[in-house]
Amino acid sequence: MFIPFLDIKSINLSYKDGLLDAFHRVLNSGQLILDQEVKAFESEFAKYCGADHAIGVGNGLEALTLVLRAWGVGPGDEVIVPSNTYIATWLAITHVGAIPVPIEPDILTFNMNPSLLEEAITPATKAIIAVHLYGRPADMDPIMKIASKFNLKVLEDAAQAHGATYKANKVGALADAAAFSFYPGKNLGCLGDGGAVVTSDEKLAEEIRLLRNYGSGLKYHNEMPGFNSRLDEIQASFLRVKLPHLDRDNLRRAKVARKYNEELSGVQGLHLPCMEGEDCSVWHLYVVRHAKRDLLQQRLNELGIGTLIHYPKPPHLQKAYQSLNLPKGCLPISEMLHGQVLSLPIGPTMTNEQVDCVIRGVREVLSGMG
Repeated sequence: MFIPFLDIKSINLSYKDGLLDAFHRVLNSGQLILDQEVKAFESEFAKYCGADHAIGVGNGLEALTLVLRAWGVGPGDEVIVPSNTYIATWLAITHVGAIPVPIEPDILTFNMNPSLLEEAITPATKAIIAVHLYGRPADMDPIMKIASKFNLKVLEDAAQAHGATYKANKVGALADAAAFSFYPGKNLGCLGDGGAVVTSDEKLAEEIRLLRNYGSGLKYHNEMPGFNSRLDEIQASFLRVKLPHLDRDNLRRAKVARKYNEELSGVQGLHLPCMEGEDCSVWHLYVVRHAKRDLLQQRLNELGIGTLIHYPKPPHLQKAYQSLNLPKGCLPISEMLHGQVLSLPIGPTMTNEQVDCVIRGVREVLSGMG
């Protein structure tokens, strides 16, 4: 039995009837761009997040980029960003001409360490991007307090955290704005690409609506130089099918994560994700650490257990960012994490048998590694 890292096929097939109904609804409507399905999903997703507005866009990267653009962030400006994140968070900053300023993570949560935030602020700082990495919310209260002190905007990168809660409030409504991705592998995923900006700022919402559609609110009347970044009707209809079941699917992920933590606790050399605190992760990823990560991955693969590495190289060591002159060793916590992290299989359609098989596999491999 091969256990895939994420069985997207089984997830989507569990919604087969609803997805086919949604497809035929759009097909029969004849409307494919920015019509009733998008409007309905935007309303439903904003309500789900506890915000006033959701604006569907092309993908998660563009959601981040459009918010920064709407805030006027540009050349010469600095945006504080986690050193430990997927490169898309940094790319949004680069795409508006600004400079990413990385700070190290809390080693227990993998998220931005708020205690390092204030010392990174300069007169050029315009915004902070807080990433809810792996589905666990960043520690938003101290981040928002510091941002308020220095009059900075805060953008949540919630691409991996649909439905996560921080002190009983859902991500997406914890800062000035939030950016979501609906990439197929996300907790709430399209059958293609998609994203959204979520905010309760009326002015920002209106500007994002213009920016995503060529800078136009009325066809052929362009108020600003905009972009083509629109969530389409088909994907919006699919997301509407899945959204009512998101909390249920997240609970299944959490159950799998708890089982892993219970059964793998105390395994020699294996660092498990932190489950302490009142914040509710939605377990987009279940990420362990081991000094011999590559060997562990190889042996698990030989047993038929699929894993992935999120992520093998931090943004500051990528060729894309060599111009920032951030040499190896300058962000040691992030570099250590990227050399040790391994994501075990997790998903809402995993069976108990599959979960038990992963646990046995990890125990077997690590007992043999000494």
